This record gives sequence, C-alpha cells and structure tokens, in this order.
Amino acid sequence: MTPDGLGRDYEDGEVIVRQGEDGDCMYVVQEGEVQVYLEKAGREVPLRILGKGEFIGEMSIFEREVRSASVRAKGRARLLTVDKVGFLRRIHEDPSLAFRVVQTLSRRVRDLSEEVARLRTGA
Repeated sequence: MTPDGLGRDYEDGEVIVRQGEDGDCMYVVQEGEVQVYLEKAGREVPLRILGKGEFIGEMSIFEREVRSASVRAKGRARLLTVDKVGFLRRIHEDPSLAFRVVQTLSRRVRDLSEEVARLRTGA
C-alpha cells in the first residue's frame, strides 16, 4: 500500500497480473507506466504500454474469464485496484465514467482491427 492508503506501488519489472490467472478486479494506473504482453510459446509478445489514467484488467469485471495477458510495471508504478462492486458504485456516482470506459474499449478494438488488417495484408 502507498502511504495514503490508496493504490499499491509496484517496482520495475514486477508482475501485476499474469496471463491465465483468474481475475476479479481491474486496475487504474495512478502513476508510472505498465507494459501489457502475451506469453506465447515461451516468448513474450509486447502489446502496449499504458500510463497514468489508463486501466487494465477490465475484462475480468465484465466476464468471469482468466486473464488474457500479463502486465508488469515499467519503472516504478502505482495502481489502484477496483473490484466489480466498486466499479459499479463509481459508475452510479459518475455516469460519464461508463462512457470513458466504453470509449477506451472502442479505441482498443479499433487498434486491434487495424493491427489484424496490417498483418493480413503484410503492410
């Protein structure tokens, strides 16, 4: 825990979530950066780097599936953990939060679609 009791500090390289683990919460990056990556055939495939204000692990709030990727701190980072009840309470308090989450998810789907098209066309 951090001195103010909110969030948790992670050191450079520390794994926050691991692909294949059960998940029941999401994380919001409060400070620093995190690297999202896949573990495939013994290799790490980097997906993206996320910074302050961005979130990870949101799929576990909406679906009861295992983590689809691993995430580790890139440098020192502070993340806030948000469970489903806390997430729903925050949306009730601030409905615009739901819009921001959907906006982020939409951007990620668009990025993924562009990447798939790029890979298929060899561009």
